[in-house]
Amino acid sequence: MIRRAAGCAWATFGRTLLTLIAIAVTGSAFGAGNGDGSGNGSDNGYTLQLRDQHGSPLPDVVVEVIAPLSAGSVQQVAVMDQIDKQFQPRMLTIIQGQAVSFPNSDDIRHHVYSFSDAKRFELKLYAGTPIQPIRFEQSGVVVLGCNIHDSMVGYIYVSKSKDVLTTNQQGTVQIPAYAQQIAIWHALQTTDIDTRRIVTVTELQQSGSVIVETQTPAPRNTFSEMFKEHHGH
Repeated sequence: MIRRAAGCAWATFGRTLLTLIAIAVTGSAFGAGNGDGSGNGSDNGYTLQLRDQHGSPLPDVVVEVIAPLSAGSVQQVAVMDQIDKQFQPRMLTIIQGQAVSFPNSDDIRHHVYSFSDAKRFELKLYAGTPIQPIRFEQSGVVVLGCNIHDSMVGYIYVSKSKDVLTTNQQGTVQIPAYAQQIAIWHALQTTDIDTRRIVTVTELQQSGSVIVETQTPAPRNTFSEMFKEHHGH
């Protein structure tokens, strides 16, 4: 039986452990940049450095530049694979209207589904690559699961803007010079999974930092264990 409670469970799991993430935006962290994280360089925009409260670079944070999507934008089909009973990549960023293919590279079958408001769909037990990719026509966050392998979880961030960025292993992204507002999202944020935090570039330059509360869930073997812990059944 498909776990239709998945959407709400992912929005609330693991709230017992909180980690404060400091998005450090100081002189060298947010300034004219050349894309190498140095803060030097010029017309390419700004290098934004994101760090945790220990000062370590924070990867896999989504930063969306708030801007209308250009009419007629055509994007190639994105890919979220399934390898070793994991979604690869675990978090994928796409643009509103873009399609995603879900190949199964494992030698066992998977049953991919989502009941997120931004996109509800299911790919019943299958191997190989489905004939038709799934198109994501509504912006928002889509949480994915596998009905057979309960520990599998993935995220698709569907952006309204063509400028959707993800911090690299050094915790940096290159913000276009024309950006005036950005949206910040992280898969482990303590706020609702669909919530994006909107910040103006002026605020970043003036305040010097933004604090985001995230959760660090303890290891779990299955989604069922997490669901029982937080819902009492």
